[in-house]
Amino acid sequence: MNELTLIIPAKNESESLPIVLQKLKEVKCDIIVSLHPDDVSTISSIKDFNIEIIKQSKKGFGNALTDGINNCKTKYFCIFNADGSFEQNDLVKMYELNKNNDFVFASRYSKTGGSEDDTIITFVGNWFFSKLGQILYSLKIDDILYTFIMGKTESFKKLDINSNDFRFCVELPIKMHKKKLSYASIPSYEKKRIAGKKNVNEIKDGFLILLEMLRLFFFRN
Repeated sequence: MNELTLIIPAKNESESLPIVLQKLKEVKCDIIVSLHPDDVSTISSIKDFNIEIIKQSKKGFGNALTDGINNCKTKYFCIFNADGSFEQNDLVKMYELNKNNDFVFASRYSKTGGSEDDTIITFVGNWFFSKLGQILYSLKIDDILYTFIMGKTESFKKLDINSNDFRFCVELPIKMHKKKLSYASIPSYEKKRIAGKKNVNEIKDGFLILLEMLRLFFFRN
């Protein structure tokens, strides 16, 4: 997988990220960690790894991803969590599928998928937003908020992603659909995070995601 770069967004992940990077030494690919320059503890914890560190231009999950992918020099990229929850063995399957698709989405809710980290709030919220994506956009995605996504770097750059926060999760697949780009999905199992806590605020971020999905539907941009 020499043509692949893992894009790892990080925020206060000094405990988990070094463990994740140690395990990823088994994978033959490039790695970019994208984080805010104020996150000194996380930056210090990974200084001895052979990776590229991108100090994001603004705050937010979406900005970390967009800055990271825009600095990607390989044909393919893959968003990979810093908390140890993503299954790295899925990378090979996603990579093979990505050769014939613009994007590949991992899903916890497909057959043989699952999660040790889901809560009833995140499960219901994800079901709702996935269903809304299917109704409004005919998206064949059943885990729309799960950002274990691999894609062609040039295809991503066609999307003009603007979200600096968790609205990124829905802006990407919706704009992908509007551009008529191809995609596939595989089942995946989400592991319990190694340390720390989720950065998402279910109520606030859920409301923003809902507004983004409606805005993209009604304003068509």
